[in-house]
Amino acid sequence: MSIIQRSQQWGTFARIWHLYDAKWQDPYLSAERIKMYLMGLYKPIYHPLNDCGDHVVVINSYDIALRGDEWRRRAYFHHTGYHGGASWTMAWEVHKKNPTMIMNKAVYKSMKGNLQRRYSMQRLHIFKDENVPENIMQNISNQIKQLRPVPLRLDEIPPQEVAEFPKLVKYPENYIAQ
Repeated sequence: MSIIQRSQQWGTFARIWHLYDAKWQDPYLSAERIKMYLMGLYKPIYHPLNDCGDHVVVINSYDIALRGDEWRRRAYFHHTGYHGGASWTMAWEVHKKNPTMIMNKAVYKSMKGNLQRRYSMQRLHIFKDENVPENIMQNISNQIKQLRPVPLRLDEIPPQEVAEFPKLVKYPENYIAQ
């Protein structure tokens, strides 16, 4: 076996660490993309009974964005196991208590029907902000592209760029807005 073939084989069977920035991303749409890496769906050796997935580190789960008014309408079910122990908790309350829980539940739900789901979820590492332990950051070798680009806020745009932006209408000096 040549050196090139050995490196291809090593790359196929190795567990790669991926980084995903969840800032301003929908967790349920992001979960579909993260699932591909956790289960190893993109690898040529994938099989439903084969555990060949990679590690995924998700950062900024505190800044996720649900569509429309899902913060008020989406509810999560929990049961304590005792009689009358069923409860429904709104998404904003769950996110306030644990900022990583919604992303965790979204990825778990996206892998429905997967026999290896329990073991795949052990390779998902979610952090509420950009503070990731150094030993995990040393392992990361790939970045998963975000679904939507994060827009700049107006106060983040430099004043020179704002001044150079082309104007559609040039108002006269004595113009008074009503």
